[in-house]
Amino acid sequence: MSHLSDIEIANQVKMKPIHEIASQLGLSEEQYDLYGRYKAKIDHRELERRSQDADGKLILVTAMTPTPAGEGKTTTSVGLADGLRQIGKKAMLALREPSLGPVFGMKGGAAGGGYAQVVPMEDINLHFTGDFHAIGAANNLLAAMLDNHIHHGNTLEIDTRRITWKRVVDMNDRQLRYIVDGLQGKANGVPREDGYDITVASEIMAVLCLAHDLEDLKEKLRRIIVAYNFAGEPVTAGDLKAEGAMAALLKEAMNPNLVQTLEHTPALIHGGPFANIAHGCNSLLATKLALKLADYTVTEAGFGADLGAEKFMDIKCRLGSVQPDAVVLVATIRALKMHGGVALADLGTEDVSAVEAGLPNLMKHIATIQEVYGMPVVVAINQFPTDTIAEQEAVEAACRQLGVEVAVSEVWAKGGKGAIELAEKVVSLAEHASSFQYAYDSEDSIETKLNKIVQKVYGGKGVVLSLAAKREMANLERLGFGMYPICVAKTQYSFSDNPKSLGAPEDFEINIKQLKVSAGAGFIVALAGDMMTMPGLPKSPAAERIDIDRDGKITGLF
Repeated sequence: MSHLSDIEIANQVKMKPIHEIASQLGLSEEQYDLYGRYKAKIDHRELERRSQDADGKLILVTAMTPTPAGEGKTTTSVGLADGLRQIGKKAMLALREPSLGPVFGMKGGAAGGGYAQVVPMEDINLHFTGDFHAIGAANNLLAAMLDNHIHHGNTLEIDTRRITWKRVVDMNDRQLRYIVDGLQGKANGVPREDGYDITVASEIMAVLCLAHDLEDLKEKLRRIIVAYNFAGEPVTAGDLKAEGAMAALLKEAMNPNLVQTLEHTPALIHGGPFANIAHGCNSLLATKLALKLADYTVTEAGFGADLGAEKFMDIKCRLGSVQPDAVVLVATIRALKMHGGVALADLGTEDVSAVEAGLPNLMKHIATIQEVYGMPVVVAINQFPTDTIAEQEAVEAACRQLGVEVAVSEVWAKGGKGAIELAEKVVSLAEHASSFQYAYDSEDSIETKLNKIVQKVYGGKGVVLSLAAKREMANLERLGFGMYPICVAKTQYSFSDNPKSLGAPEDFEINIKQLKVSAGAGFIVALAGDMMTMPGLPKSPAAERIDIDRDGKITGLF
């Protein structure tokens, strides 16, 4: 077991020049642009050029309900891709890009960990190839054009009390959640209440991640609703003639980013919406391209299966015409003990009874994947040094009763060699035909879709809609958006909308305080509980521990 930090491990490994990684995939130099020696952008049109090629197998990595103890989906995903190559399979990754908000806030890095990382990890965590900046610029251009239109006469008769489009910044900044702007006289615009979202929550992030090509991107941008007029009808980016300029800003961001793991497995890292406030998956382009380039593509969906996997299945698969061949459900003994009532400080002590008390959370996620979505699943126990054999056997015994395979994953300490057992079980699962299905039908009403998500996926009684949400639901159905899938924004720490309700609670209701349509992305966002689209920094943010020396060596990114 290494005592080195993640960044120290990453710095010890000699990366291959990215053109060597590209050549592994059969890509010529004309099919990608170099971003230094170790990063490249693949021309997104490569997907169309390979449209007749067969698709490989798609493996979705998701997890039990997260806790402060950690689960390790990205680490497991990276290690699994390396493990598949260890057993002779042509495998690659399709992952999300990290947001600067969590990097400088809670996490300090989001490129895997230990000997299961994607590199160059500093670049991936800090700016990368500039995709998020392009998304922020396109978002804020639309905001500027909207306010500029109002300032110059407002011929579209936009009701300034019903503007729905916010500016964004890729940072956790609670001070910007609610602001008043346009002050100090007529020359400075029209005074109004406003606010910022974090860039990953921007609808443009979702649009980029669900677009098939530049024409589709432009059409999706055109449909974005930014406000409503005095007659209650939507005003779109197309009405403001903004889609062309926005698409121009996103031209390079459309191209998936190619990097590598510590073991030189190819990885496409592209797009990065949060799964508690957005659809939580990497770009459809990157996923589909990886399926053409490799026999096995490992991807992940954010947070627990109730958030990330649900949206992967019901939004990404539905809108993108893809489906996984097998699902890996990541669990840790530590997280199970927290769901069983053990405090964070006491997780290092063996407590089989606490593991058993926390197992209903894992069992509910397994049931969702198998029964709601009809998918085969294997549980990966992401091993920590404090885990004991007795604790692991408790998990294995519970899973055996459901006919579910379990593999202990040692990828943090051993890289791909620590995932050989998991890789073999994934291959076995993926070879069998699944009976994939959605949690709800497109024809269901908005309220029916919400109730099916809560009842089938969360295990609750149903939803309670606020008066504002009921009014908006009627309006969205009147405008023809009732067929859209639902993106529930709720706490990641519980099946319910109460982050303190751990385990597998029952007989609860989900309170929907607001509904809004992402008409460009093609789904309806339902804000549950106290969810916010602009996080804040913690009392002691990770930024306090990140530093760089005179030679450019960065420390503190784990």
